Amino acid sequence: MKQVSIPSRIEALVAHTCNACLTVHRALGPGLLESAYHECLAIELSHLHVPFEREKEVPIVYRGCSIPHAYRLDFIVGDQLLIELKAVEGIQAVHRVQVQTYLKLLQLPLGLLINFNVPLIKDGIHRVLNLDFQVENHAPIESAPTPQPVRTSASSRLRV
Repeated sequence: MKQVSIPSRIEALVAHTCNACLTVHRALGPGLLESAYHECLAIELSHLHVPFEREKEVPIVYRGCSIPHAYRLDFIVGDQLLIELKAVEGIQAVHRVQVQTYLKLLQLPLGLLINFNVPLIKDGIHRVLNLDFQVENHAPIESAPTPQPVRTSASSRLRV
């Protein structure tokens, strides 16, 4: 099986994002619309000083024709981590495939598929790898600024 090495910079973004999701989920719980979690996650990432873009429009090229508004991403964290939010009864295979397609188009190594409609948020966070990602074909990943440390108690830390 092919393996993808995830740089420590991206793993740090994963940790910050998961902690932000934990904070949002503890405050709101499951059962709301995806848009509510989207807004609150943006607020939480901002409070943590984690750089992100939201609802980023990404063009695709099909048969030589550029389609400028082909799809919109929920979040790109630190220019290196794709976040796709859901508030559904359960994650389906099509959700994972969607994230894999986004990762391939953006040439990113890792995405998080996050379903807030679960009793425990740790059960709603899914790592999705781009198995076609090649580190040597990309600029150094360590170039983005490091987010400020997240201060949490040991009981509130979430590992994914």
